[in-house]
Amino acid sequence: MKRTSIAILVLALVLAGVAASAEDIKITYWQYFYESKVNLMTELIQKFEAQNPGIKVEQVTFPYESYLAKVAAAVPAGEGPEVITLFYGWLPLWVKSGYIQPLSPVDFSADYFKNNFYPLVAESVNIGGKNYSVPTAVRALAFFYNKKLFRDAGLDPNVPPKTLDELVAYAKKLSKYDAQGNLVQAGLLMQPNGQGHVWIREVLFRQFGAVPYSADGRKVTYASPAGIQAFQWYMDRITKDKVGYPNFTTDDVTAFIAQKAAMNIDGSFRIATLNAVKDLEWGIAELPTNKGIKSNFASFWTHSIVTGVSGKKLEASVKFLKYITSPEVQELWLQKVGELPATPSLSEKYKNDPVISVFLKGLAYAHATSYVDEAGQRTIMVNAVDAVNLKKSDPGEVLKAAAAEEQALIDKFWK
Repeated sequence: MKRTSIAILVLALVLAGVAASAEDIKITYWQYFYESKVNLMTELIQKFEAQNPGIKVEQVTFPYESYLAKVAAAVPAGEGPEVITLFYGWLPLWVKSGYIQPLSPVDFSADYFKNNFYPLVAESVNIGGKNYSVPTAVRALAFFYNKKLFRDAGLDPNVPPKTLDELVAYAKKLSKYDAQGNLVQAGLLMQPNGQGHVWIREVLFRQFGAVPYSADGRKVTYASPAGIQAFQWYMDRITKDKVGYPNFTTDDVTAFIAQKAAMNIDGSFRIATLNAVKDLEWGIAELPTNKGIKSNFASFWTHSIVTGVSGKKLEASVKFLKYITSPEVQELWLQKVGELPATPSLSEKYKNDPVISVFLKGLAYAHATSYVDEAGQRTIMVNAVDAVNLKKSDPGEVLKAAAAEEQALIDKFWK
């Protein structure tokens, strides 16, 4: 009788566990594959599930190159995730395409964003008076350089260039060529499909006195004499000085890590990657200025809830979204990914950090481009660089054509 009672009790507990498991709310989170982000998200999901019994989260990742295509195919068909990560510049297109739904004004009010995030976040995630997304972190650009290669070239590794004129002089001194004149060590990476296109768009244009867009983002204004001068400066480094060129190696990150490139303009998200490379002695500084003018580019990856999610899955998705954008997670994200906290008060804790502080300074005078089609607008600038570099076209005429093409893209979107 005793054994029978124990057996019945064990069976009852097993059945109760199965029933409880069957009642778990399961949601899926999608992001593109970036190792430090994926690893951290795995940890975060475990912590979230421990704090929220009854909710299970599955993380699914895709290569960056196929991420947008996968979203475009799966989400409209109802085969996508509940929570998804996206680049802030994709938000207008994703909203227009119906991929994501507005966030609850109760859980994510205007005051919620105003009190907890940088103003550029609130401006970027609000479309048509509705908030659609919440970020964990924000990013800015900085100047990265290889201290060993500086020493090898007779340059002080603790004195990076502060102006564009100094940058050109350093780049020439740091470039190396083989007997046939082929570049084997880039003095300065010139990769427009990396961070190069935003360096042109939001930094160089402004430093030369141009304004890239109207205040509402609907008019392209960079094809001015000042904008053409900035674009000419960028192209001269490729075609005239030959200190770097597009696709010098697989990508700019590979070249810098392999110590085949001495200087690069890159984002705060690169910190964790570079810290993990043994024997890479790198330094960091604010972006070189032109005639004392500073500018920077701010951006962020952000999280949204997919259209069609409702009921208990929506409740679970809101909880997960709030967790992965919480101050606790923002600090972990900074430590393990290298992106800056999206909450200004947290950033204050790192104002004396020799690396993080550089990005925080840049964030203070940064601009976030009001994209309507980030991929399309990026491609226009990349193609403009290629037209001058490969086809020997006139930079001024190329930039005017690029501006007209981008204007047509923007007009079509808002029409």
